[in-house]
Amino acid sequence: AAALPVLRPLVAFDKSEVIEIARKIGTFDISVLPHDDCCSLFVPKHPETKAKLTVVQKMEQGVDWRPAIEAAFSHTEIINI
Repeated sequence: AAALPVLRPLVAFDKSEVIEIARKIGTFDISVLPHDDCCSLFVPKHPETKAKLTVVQKMEQGVDWRPAIEAAFSHTEIINI
């Protein structure tokens, strides 16, 4: 239902580049610790794989996106690597 393409944060790097950057900024060691990650915590048990656009658009109309967008922008941090 997005009018613009959604690009994932790591679209510009391959796996080895991500690992190298993680080591440089000091996050690699903690990232390899065993724990439940967000992929397993927040994925629905039965994801919709063939959603109808009209249904998605109707559901999105009832959501107030402003607080989430403002929170995302107010907590944005730019890191030059």
